[in-house]
Amino acid sequence: MSSNLVETLIGAVVLAVAGFFLAFAYSSAGMRGTTAGYELHARFNRADGLVVGGDVRMSGIKVGTITGQALDPKTYDAVITFSVDGRYQLPDDSAAKIASEGLLGGNYLSIEPGGSDVNLKAGDSVKFTQGSVNLMDLIGQAIFSATSGPANGSGNGEKAKAQ
Repeated sequence: MSSNLVETLIGAVVLAVAGFFLAFAYSSAGMRGTTAGYELHARFNRADGLVVGGDVRMSGIKVGTITGQALDPKTYDAVITFSVDGRYQLPDDSAAKIASEGLLGGNYLSIEPGGSDVNLKAGDSVKFTQGSVNLMDLIGQAIFSATSGPANGSGNGEKAKAQ
């Protein structure tokens, strides 16, 4: 009888600790209900690394969430749908760009507010956008531009002068 009581108490403690960890994970993951906001759209030539549920940030602070991704069948542009917290009214000349959290981090949608007196309304599109940059393409360009410089004949002129 005594061992059953001890096992029950240990089980209760394990369940309480598991519940504490679940509550902590829920609160720190930012999965609480979203505040009322408005939905906007932006077109990008490349949208690498953006995921539905990803952050929309302004000045490094999360102000919204990416709610959808689609490919325009006519222009083949990536159309990103995102919501912005209703407390933040974006001017209609604001810009959206896909930024990286770091070398190994994910991407997020960064909003640069404009200076217009007219604000974007629900369903409007951000006109000024900058797509993501492919890191492998940049590395390839750096490597090939560094190796193609001396091979273009810069050393041949010196040999001809010496002869």
